[in-house]
Amino acid sequence: MTRSTLLAATLLLLASVPAGAQSQPAQSGPGNNAVNSSDQNNANKPVAGRNSFTEGQAKSRIEDAGYSNVSGLQKDDQGVWRGKADKAGTKSDVSLDFQGNVNPAK
Repeated sequence: MTRSTLLAATLLLLASVPAGAQSQPAQSGPGNNAVNSSDQNNANKPVAGRNSFTEGQAKSRIEDAGYSNVSGLQKDDQGVWRGKADKAGTKSDVSLDFQGNVNPAK
C-alpha cells in the first residue's frame, strides 16, 4: 500500500465514526425547564416571565401542589399568578410562575 492510499483509508475510516459516539460531558447546573412537574420547584420564589397558564390551569397546578380552597387568583405584571389557598389548615398567599413553580408567600 502506498503512503497516500494508507492516508486516504485512514481519513475515510475516521470520517465514518459518528460524532455522537464520543462521550458527552455531564450538564452542569440545573435544568431550567419551562414547566416543571408539580412535585419539583426549581426556584424558591416566583420567576418573572410570560405566563401562558390560564386561570383554571393555575388553580389546578396549585391544587396539585397540595393546596385547597384556591381563591382570588390574579396574574400580576410580572406574569405570576397570585392568590390565596389553604394548606395544612392554614390560609396563605400562594403563587404560580410561568415555569410551574408553586410557592407560598414568604
